[in-house]
Amino acid sequence: MSDPVSRTILLLDIEKYSDRDDIEQAYLRRMLYDVADRTLERAGIDERLRLRADRGDSVMELIDANASVTALLRALLTEVPTQLHAVNRMASSSAQIRLRGVVATGYVAVDEHDGWVGSDLNHACRLLDAQLLRAALRERRDDFALCVSESVHTGIVRHGHAGIPAEDFHAVTVDSKNGPLRAWLHGPVPGGGDDHSEKGGTSVPGASSGERPAPRRDQPGAQASGHRAPEARAPQSSAPPAGAVFHFDGGAPTFGGSLVGGDQHGVSGGQVTGDVHLGGSGGESA
Repeated sequence: MSDPVSRTILLLDIEKYSDRDDIEQAYLRRMLYDVADRTLERAGIDERLRLRADRGDSVMELIDANASVTALLRALLTEVPTQLHAVNRMASSSAQIRLRGVVATGYVAVDEHDGWVGSDLNHACRLLDAQLLRAALRERRDDFALCVSESVHTGIVRHGHAGIPAEDFHAVTVDSKNGPLRAWLHGPVPGGGDDHSEKGGTSVPGASSGERPAPRRDQPGAQASGHRAPEARAPQSSAPPAGAVFHFDGGAPTFGGSLVGGDQHGVSGGQVTGDVHLGGSGGESA
């Protein structure tokens, strides 16, 4: 295996590729390669500065670390949507091509089988396969959704270079089998999925867990799911009620004798004020 070297990693993947027949898949692959080549050429990255791997429904590019990542991002945000629009406006519905993209940086080695090895590459692939990125593309009218790694955002995006508006990127954390991965999504964060938006430190609305924060006890709806009878309130007065006060929250209380509280007798719910005598007229006051 070769020594790991620093590379920019570009991944592009076709949406719903496996839903197409063989003829359509062959056409989509040609379009994918054409989009990738034109985008890299637009960024000033020729074939001598990149190494390509084929993944069937996606393409992986290892780009020389000296190539401009700023130019690559600018081309992805402008050239890719333009190309996809031009292709799709002339294509049938079964031949529409929509892409997910990831840009990351890291160290990658090449093994004796010409395979690519590196945890940074693995993380980039996890971002490409993340449910959040898939949902982002589904919910958009345009045909491209882009996600960049934390290192790319820190080194390039956050500085607001021309053609790369930093405010259009939103921090997200995506779930993967390697654990949570922090990244930055270009465009609106989707309203569903298993992943989480970090903007404002909150989860993406409608996340699949379905959990909601429990209401506070002082909020409406804080009672248990069984309906509680509303508490009857005694008329307010300037002085507190004299004697004992009993609260009955539904049910049918039973006592061994008459229940007396001021002017009320045999109360099964609500509030009772005044002197209360239980077990007969001669009992002691409670």
